[in-house]
Amino acid sequence: MKISAVLLAGGESRRMGQDKATMLWRGRPLWQNQIDTLRKLGPTELLISARSDPAWRPADAVFVSDDPPFRGPLSGITAALAAMKETHLLTLAIDMPFMSDAYLRSLCDLIKPGRGVLPVMDDRAEPLAAIYPAETRSHFVAALGGKNFSLQAITKELIQMKTLHVVGVSREEEKFFRNVNEPGDIADL
Repeated sequence: MKISAVLLAGGESRRMGQDKATMLWRGRPLWQNQIDTLRKLGPTELLISARSDPAWRPADAVFVSDDPPFRGPLSGITAALAAMKETHLLTLAIDMPFMSDAYLRSLCDLIKPGRGVLPVMDDRAEPLAAIYPAETRSHFVAALGGKNFSLQAITKELIQMKTLHVVGVSREEEKFFRNVNEPGDIADL
């Protein structure tokens, strides 16, 4: 299966107090862990979405500037959808170090033409580890130009349109979605 993959690394890391991407987790920077996870899936292209081109970006990854106005991951996903070459875009947030390539591969196995996959845990979408078909780009552009920048809102709309297939996250899989937002979170890992 051919997909494009994007590492979402455009956050300001205000709560963390420093760039999350370069924080060490198990002796390696978070960015390296996440890139390795994505590479195991064999995407046709690897994109890095951020406000500016990160110094750590590997040579085989293409930088995609977040679409202004900066609206968090909505800007990054919108820009990546515009830049990708394939029919589907797999997204992964920089701050989900427990995500596994096996889990992401299981999501890839569920995509269909014009339809992506969205994990949902306790009735809450997990849009930062999901797969979006190219057809969703116009919806992301509209959301970026609107007043509601919530990924929960846009994913709900895409579910109703049957553009995203919902996959329930089991209790065992919840660990994959644990993220790091504050300095203590890294210490707790």
